[in-house]
Amino acid sequence: MDTKLQQQISALFESWAKEPIQSMQILPQSGSDRQYFRLKGAQKTALAAFNANFGENKTFVDYTKHFLEMGIRVPQLYAQNLENNIYLLQDLGDQTLLQHLEIERKDGIPSDSTISYYKKALSALAKMQIKGIQNLPVEVYHTPVSFNEQAMLWDLNYFKYCFLKTTKIEFDEYALEQDFQRLTNHLAQESQAFFMFRDFQARNIMLHDQTVYFIDYQGGKKGPLQYDVVSLLFQAKANLPNKLRQELLDYYIQEASKLTSIDTQKFKGNFYLFALLRTLQVLGAYGFKGLYQQKEHFIASIPFALANLDWLIENIRFPIDLSYLKEVSKQLVTQHSLRPIIAKQKAEQLTVQVKSFSYKRGIPKDDSGNGGGFVFDCRFIHNPGRYQPYKKLTGRDQAVIDFFEKESTIHDFIEQVKGIIDEAVENYIKRGFANLCINFGCTGGQHRSVFSADSIAKHLKEKYPIKVVLHHREQERKNWQN
Repeated sequence: MDTKLQQQISALFESWAKEPIQSMQILPQSGSDRQYFRLKGAQKTALAAFNANFGENKTFVDYTKHFLEMGIRVPQLYAQNLENNIYLLQDLGDQTLLQHLEIERKDGIPSDSTISYYKKALSALAKMQIKGIQNLPVEVYHTPVSFNEQAMLWDLNYFKYCFLKTTKIEFDEYALEQDFQRLTNHLAQESQAFFMFRDFQARNIMLHDQTVYFIDYQGGKKGPLQYDVVSLLFQAKANLPNKLRQELLDYYIQEASKLTSIDTQKFKGNFYLFALLRTLQVLGAYGFKGLYQQKEHFIASIPFALANLDWLIENIRFPIDLSYLKEVSKQLVTQHSLRPIIAKQKAEQLTVQVKSFSYKRGIPKDDSGNGGGFVFDCRFIHNPGRYQPYKKLTGRDQAVIDFFEKESTIHDFIEQVKGIIDEAVENYIKRGFANLCINFGCTGGQHRSVFSADSIAKHLKEKYPIKVVLHHREQERKNWQN
């Protein structure tokens, strides 16, 4: 860390806290160039932010002051030294809504507590959009001042140049531009009288003291109500079920209707057009930051964004004709050159634990929270452990392997297991699941189960780009005791 920066941060903290810093922790960076530091003194804590972009810092500080005055939950601003691009904020902890979603989700379904947080976020968003814009001089900070037709076209061209043109799809650029123009002309008619957060996603929503707080809103300008709701509900990595999206959309309309008049039918019709626009913009960002800059987080999100695009063009009847854009989108979703990227990224999310165990000590616990998995009983297979030469050996020793080759049906058993687990693994990859357990048990957890677990782990590693974690419980226990 730069010594001068460290001294400046320390001086700002001590000026505010009236006590020296006892520890300074550098926090991991996300998608931006901002750096955050967790500061602790004897009594007080704070986050320090450093960003070389003075204009962005000024916008964030001024927006924060305004939103705090309006009673909107954003972090408290403790101190600032904008001359050196530093400011101090309330430390809201580490948990975002996205992290909560990923931890609490079971079989792809968000927990009740997660859904409750989403509703709190949507209710607070409506207040920020409708009340938060009052007396906020957005024109001082942003050009254009609103999410107008030009700004929308910038997003669509971002998609075209940074994502679409990286594929091998041949398309009529004039016909595509005509649909871009038709889309932006229509959406530009929506009221631009509200605050548009611009990047309202679960990663920018902090959970603290049982409620939600917003961060990273400095890019906000005037715009329509729908865009931020779309950004949250169609966030690629969140991968919310479509039924839940409908429920949350209805909830948002209910909450926003308490603050302003909303034509529900028109709102929903344009909502899905904004979802299409946002999805294309997001793919542009993933193309630039992922495929070009090779940032893994963005590459990993591509399959989810394409799944959103696929759902929109297959299930939504848009209020305007976008035939050519839909045609190009269908080609994109089924694009052969993208399939290896998509399949690899979805597969890499899956961790398969393969374990051997002794039934004498019970079936292994699934620590992933996925609720268990496959348990294959190997005790019917001819056991080399019954014979003196093999008693102190394991299923990894060549003598035991040779025994299985000549004296047992274990290879037939393993081939049958492969057929079962391959189908499960492929389904888990397709559905975006994160964990699967495959357990092999025998009497002592030493010969048959060890050989079976080794064979299946090797098979999975060779066939799929997934993470395979192999454990021989009884062998590991013996090694630990020794």
